Amino acid sequence: MLKLPPAVTREVTVERDIPITVEDGVTLLADHWAPAGSAGIPLEQLPTVVVRTAYGPGGPLGWMYGRAIAERGMHVLMVRSRGTFGSGGTFLAMRHEREDGLATLRWLADQTWAKGGVVLAGSSYFGYTQWAVAAEAPVQVKAMVPHITSSRLALTLLRPGRFELDTLTNWVWNTETQERPRALLRSMLGLDRKRVAAAMNTLPLTGVDKALLGHESPFFQETLRYDQNDPYWKDEDHSGAVGDVTVPVSSITGWYDIFLTDQLRDFQALAAAGRNPRLTVGPWWHADPMGMGAAIEQVVDWGAALARGEQPADRAPVRLFVMGVGQWRDFDQWPPAGYPQQRWHLRSGGALERGVNPASPPSTFTYDPNDPTPSVGGPKLDGNGPGPKDNRPLEKRADVLTFTSPVLESDLEVVGQVTAQVWLRADRPSNDLFVRLCDVDERGKSINVCDDLVTVRPDGTTEVTVELSPTAYVFRRGHRLRVQVSAGAFPRFARNLGGDEPVATATTVHVTHLEILHDGDHPSAILLPAKA
Repeated sequence: MLKLPPAVTREVTVERDIPITVEDGVTLLADHWAPAGSAGIPLEQLPTVVVRTAYGPGGPLGWMYGRAIAERGMHVLMVRSRGTFGSGGTFLAMRHEREDGLATLRWLADQTWAKGGVVLAGSSYFGYTQWAVAAEAPVQVKAMVPHITSSRLALTLLRPGRFELDTLTNWVWNTETQERPRALLRSMLGLDRKRVAAAMNTLPLTGVDKALLGHESPFFQETLRYDQNDPYWKDEDHSGAVGDVTVPVSSITGWYDIFLTDQLRDFQALAAAGRNPRLTVGPWWHADPMGMGAAIEQVVDWGAALARGEQPADRAPVRLFVMGVGQWRDFDQWPPAGYPQQRWHLRSGGALERGVNPASPPSTFTYDPNDPTPSVGGPKLDGNGPGPKDNRPLEKRADVLTFTSPVLESDLEVVGQVTAQVWLRADRPSNDLFVRLCDVDERGKSINVCDDLVTVRPDGTTEVTVELSPTAYVFRRGHRLRVQVSAGAFPRFARNLGGDEPVATATTVHVTHLEILHDGDHPSAILLPAKA
């Protein structure tokens, strides 16, 4: 359930399908929501929230970013990206958002009803459209509230050598089919999940979109062809300009969001440039309704105050939900100071301890791409099963190693970047390494806290560093820490087939035998920013 600030009116007006012609002659369509009355303030002086969306003006997002904000005393201009829901041109993901966004703001400046300050708002792709114009935003833009997003959006999913299959496949399906009859209902009921799951089993990966849609998706093929470092994306990557943004920014994200790490980096870039940004991180996953409510609250409280020329209510720059104890806490910075690094060593027999490893044989397991280690919970675009989940069924598999600490004698508070250093050997030229930190309660239930996966080209005994997603979590007294080590998390990440073929076109499957070393010369460990 959403927790929104109270409405000031239930009487709102909406003008639909307003044409906005941009520089190259394409006409975008927009809806204008407004409160019917404004308690003595001229309507044209009310702040305006600009939302630019590739997902259309209807559904829950349309209600939340349209009517719900208008009921709280602000104009809303909801603009549909080109090529979507009646806007002219062709939708090319992440393309044109800078030029179309700046043209929209120029158009807005000429409207007689929009003489108040402007707030940029929106979630996920909507949030990316904010970053696309942020560094060049005109003076009437007084605030922006990016939620579950990144200044480079999909590029965060395109690390060299690996492919975030689940997110990219689901996004392509959603955007390709969203204008079909009953598409929203089918999505909410999960009626197409079997079709998407079947497509994700396709090899090579270049055939996934054709198996799913019956034709190629240009965007899907681009993501396979060009990783995040390729100059191909230079005009769509706005991360280098984040420090130049002078508009006040309040970022909202969740500990289980797919863009968490990038959004924290955007915040740090603003802070390093002296921009005094705000950051809120809750216990949310992508599209979690509670996170949506927090974003709307920042728009109508903090953003609206700045748009009116007022000083917002004071609060700390960083507000984090500390999981495990269910508490909101305020900090001066990210990452917070006062959390020195603790090394917890992987030990033989599945132990996890603070001391230096004695001589011990390696732990071994086998990864078979024909029976890939499944992904359970964690960051997901699809609303089916994201976030913290019971990992006990996963941990029973022979291809998942677990290393578990003794029972904690006192609470252990972990806040910041969690890192794993793992020494391994493998008998194939390529493998993946997935590391996950879990909280094991008194009943033995194992809940995922944070994780990540890297692709490895092993060269004999190889040291591998895995930066798990950041977290804020208290492991309670009586609980235990657990580290999972495996070689995959499918379909969240595409299978590593173990050969020398390129990821996008690989079809030959190889079974990989792996050894995890944990002796005095190879002290595999997880590094926790922690205090008791």
